[in-house]
Parts: sequence; structure tokens; C-alpha cells
Amino acid sequence: MSESSKRVRVMVVDDHTLFRRGLISLLSEFQDLLVVAEAGDGNQAIDLITLQKPDVVLLDLNMPFMDGISTLSAIRALDLPVHILMLTISQADEDLMGAIRAGADGYLLKNTEPEELRKSILRVASGQAVLSPEVTAPVMHALSRKFTNPAATLISERELEVLGCLTEGLTTHQIGSKLFISENTVKTHIRHILDKLDASNRTEAVSKAVQLGLIKRKN
Repeated sequence: MSESSKRVRVMVVDDHTLFRRGLISLLSEFQDLLVVAEAGDGNQAIDLITLQKPDVVLLDLNMPFMDGISTLSAIRALDLPVHILMLTISQADEDLMGAIRAGADGYLLKNTEPEELRKSILRVASGQAVLSPEVTAPVMHALSRKFTNPAATLISERELEVLGCLTEGLTTHQIGSKLFISENTVKTHIRHILDKLDASNRTEAVSKAVQLGLIKRKN
């Protein structure tokens, strides 16, 4: 068996060229890792992954054309024996839980120390799951909600915030202003809430959310 065949084959997917090249340079210093491909967006990643057959994909979250979650879902649809480790700056609960639901094997922040990154790649390659310490709490919180109320795991933290605004009778514009998000984003969250709670309108969604103990109705 050749020396290179013993190394974990890594693919780096990140739209920031300087970060991507710096990361590749860093990984090349580790004798147990071998970078076999790089991509600047999800579309490129999908094209390359079947050719290069990496063991582990380091995947950014915020990218143009196809974001990290969409790329992750597309890779999983290929049904390849590849492990996917998200490497991002986002600590948002919806990004973290979205990645986990889409099939990520790990979620690391970009401030991770080099040696810890190396160990995490090796753990993921061996079938283990890894999380940055900073994002462990939301996962534990989601698990506790799952056991106490399975329906609660369907609703993201941001959607709970939107539900709270709905209990106050706020309009789409007012919700957007309060949460500092666009009206289109508010509408998307509300649509997802209605689907997840099987509600036909905002009033019914609020009523079901209160019954499930997800939120408390405003007096």
C-alpha cells in the first residue's frame, strides 16, 4: 500500500480564494492528510466530487450560486461514501441545525486551531461526529426539546422568534423591522411554520404553537 493511500483524502469547498488557498497550504503540512480537490462553489464541488472521491469534504456555509446546505443535500443525493465537515463562521442555530438535518458529519467554526482541525478531520473520516464547543449548547437544547416535545424539533429558533411576533399581531413589515430581516425572509419563515404545524393561516399556527408549548400567548 502506498503512503498516499493511507492518508485521508480531503476536498476544500469555500468561495473565498485566499481562505481556501491558505487552508489548503495548512492541510498540506499534515502528513496524514492529502488535499485532492478544491472548489469555489457548490456547483464546482458536485462536478469534482465524483471524480476525485475524497474521504472528507470541508464545506463552507455561505457561498454564491449554491449555498452550503444545498450543496450538502446535493452531495448526499449522490449516495457516495463521503464524510462532510462544515467549516464556517456562522453560529446561527438555523444554520447549525439545518446542516445536521441535511446530513453533515460535523460542524466547526473557522477559528478552530490547526491541530484541532486535523484531529476533527480524522475523527470524521473514521465515522465520528464533531462539533465546535461554541455550538454544542444549541444541539443539546434541540435534543432535550426532542425528548420532551418531538414537534418542537421541527421549528427553528428563528421561526420561534417569528411565531412570537405573530402572537403580538405584528405585520410582515413590522416583524422584518423587529428581527432585522427582509419581508421576503419573514414570508418564507411563516410559510415554513404553516407547513410544519399543518396550519392554514397565521392564527391557526399561533394556536397550535401555544397548544404544543412552543410559545406562550401574549396577554
